Amino acid sequence: TVTKVKGFGRQKGSVNGETREKISFVPKIKVDVVVREWDVQAVMDIIGEAARTGNVSDGKIFVSDASESMRIRTGERGLEAI
Repeated sequence: TVTKVKGFGRQKGSVNGETREKISFVPKIKVDVVVREWDVQAVMDIIGEAARTGNVSDGKIFVSDASESMRIRTGERGLEAI
């Protein structure tokens, strides 16, 4: 899932070193991906390589445990739902 979001990191909304008197939210893209546990490192590496520009605001990857899932339409649970 890809979502347009707004936020700021350590630079508190400044862009290219330009300081601002108030915090400004910066447009960002959020990507949510659910993968099997054994694929996490490989997917992190692929996303990191594809997204890395070397500039401030390249982003971060967070890993959360999706301990359960259910496909609403069919009621399937667990890996079958993914």
